[in-house]
Amino acid sequence: MDPQEAAKSLVSLLEEAEKVVPVELREQTPVRVGATAGLRALGTEKSEEILQAVRDLLQDKSSFRSQPEWVTVLDGSQEGAFQWVTINYLLGNLGKPYSHTVGVVDLGGGSVQMAYGISEKDAGKAPPVAEGEDSYVKELLLKGTTYYLYVHSYLRYGLLAARAEILKAGEGNDYRNCMLEGHHGQYRYGDDIFEASGLSSGASYSKCRAVAVRALKVDEPACTHMKCTFGGVWNGGGGDGQKNLFVASFFFDRAAEAGFVNPKAPFAKVKPSDFEEAARRVCKLNVKDAQATYPDVSEENVPYLCMDLVYQYTLLVDGFGVDPYQDITLVKKVPYSNSFVEAAWPLGSAIEVASSS
Repeated sequence: MDPQEAAKSLVSLLEEAEKVVPVELREQTPVRVGATAGLRALGTEKSEEILQAVRDLLQDKSSFRSQPEWVTVLDGSQEGAFQWVTINYLLGNLGKPYSHTVGVVDLGGGSVQMAYGISEKDAGKAPPVAEGEDSYVKELLLKGTTYYLYVHSYLRYGLLAARAEILKAGEGNDYRNCMLEGHHGQYRYGDDIFEASGLSSGASYSKCRAVAVRALKVDEPACTHMKCTFGGVWNGGGGDGQKNLFVASFFFDRAAEAGFVNPKAPFAKVKPSDFEEAARRVCKLNVKDAQATYPDVSEENVPYLCMDLVYQYTLLVDGFGVDPYQDITLVKKVPYSNSFVEAAWPLGSAIEVASSS
């Protein structure tokens, strides 16, 4: 990726911003740029070149105020925290006790984030983390209220990365129970290539689910002395901040493609069991029938549709401990005054800056 080209991709966004900020206010209006897991995956040297090109562009081509340290790569926990701030701000929850906020699960391609408000008492129980790792609890002051936010980013458990984890977790060739019949090929993730062909007998929902549970590493030994989600990670203790869950990104996309959510709706109420039912239907099909039944799924994703839906159900129920029949909200946009606003982290980042300045 050419750093200059990457920086130029921001020009249209800056032009949009200039349309809404009056000329006389631009010099004192700060512009901040945050990059997420995709840039982290490029490695330090490459990502730093891109960040520098963005800093130069803002300095030379933008009428807004900018500083070099305002162009950064977000760590996973910041991404999760800002997403939580965005959604709770748009719902009008900020300033209320944490028990009146909603929890957020954001499933990207490379990682999945969980964020929800916990009590000060539970925050004090957070286990220590290894050096260089993000702490489990972020303290945020928003609208005059202090929130203790449990937030964790599970690298390698975003939807596209999890396919690689499932293909790796297969004992013998049992990962093939997750691939649709009629698919012969390989799956590439990052620099790794995995065999990913279906069986002539077709996929099996129950056998694929066993592989997905194994890939999540639900029974890590570290979890004998603390409550865990998966992979030996503390779960934050649960509680009121988690009883209403808003679930974003790939969860919405796959649900829409699998036909149990209206793709044009800004949000939808579903249950984890809806993903299970969809998976059971899909896993019985071969690639050709799946293509005909689910025309909204892109051709390269069709062979993985059984695996993706099984993984999403397993992640919610076995990974995050959500009851299969609990109502959850799949969210793309949140109603705010007379419009719908995208439920994404940048707004939360801006709110946090405004709250702390």
